[in-house]
Amino acid sequence: MITVATVNVNGIRAAARRGLTPWLESRQPDILLLQEVRAPDAVVAELLPGWTVVHQACEIKGRAGVAIATRLPVSEARIGLSSSEPPVDTGRWVEADVVTPSGRTLTVVSVYIHSGTAGTPKMDQKYAHLERVTARLRELAALGRDVLVGGDINIAHHDVDIKNWRGNLKAAGFLPEERAYLDIWFDEIGWVDLGRSFGGPGPGPYTWWSWRGKAFDNDAGWRIDYQLVTPDLAARASAVRVDRAAVYDERFSDHAPLLAEYDL
Repeated sequence: MITVATVNVNGIRAAARRGLTPWLESRQPDILLLQEVRAPDAVVAELLPGWTVVHQACEIKGRAGVAIATRLPVSEARIGLSSSEPPVDTGRWVEADVVTPSGRTLTVVSVYIHSGTAGTPKMDQKYAHLERVTARLRELAALGRDVLVGGDINIAHHDVDIKNWRGNLKAAGFLPEERAYLDIWFDEIGWVDLGRSFGGPGPGPYTWWSWRGKAFDNDAGWRIDYQLVTPDLAARASAVRVDRAAVYDERFSDHAPLLAEYDL
């Protein structure tokens, strides 16, 4: 069995100060997918000693950044979705082919989609990036091998994926145009949403809560962190859970890690 964890750390340096390291020591994931790293390569390597790290920092300092950290051998890595990405799209997609203990090759992806702001150019950037992501998801699904795409998608798919869905019908992250991309990924291309498969009919389990107010205490959250897998890999998943902190003060990020176990 191998354990894959994905989490938006909301800045890896801040997460390390708040307790990321003891969490890693406690959970011992074999593969760790990180988003919103917001640090250069040297800092990421320093904070993840002993891991093999594939990282893409954003070209805009202090923003985005995605990484794959693994205890398993990496046979190949790919950075980004194109050779000519604009700066706003960097630090949002990395891939690695890892070799599992049984000798299988597992392709893992760490993804961080823009949050966006409805009615502004930021939404245009998000939709343009979602087009590139969708194209790559089609390619990966067509490879016929085990692929796992994990990360902060910044879209709640259905009403059960957001506590206050009525109040967010016109907000970025829950717009019909955004949610339609997830319909394509799951219903047309065939990716499996393990968080929902193992999480039951909902509401929740949520993965993000605002730092502000009583959102965490009241479980007023959003389910925007995912592990998407190819169907054959979904059949090998044995457990999936949101590792929600017991209390507000024990959080190292405004996102909770999403962990899955696979028989590989």
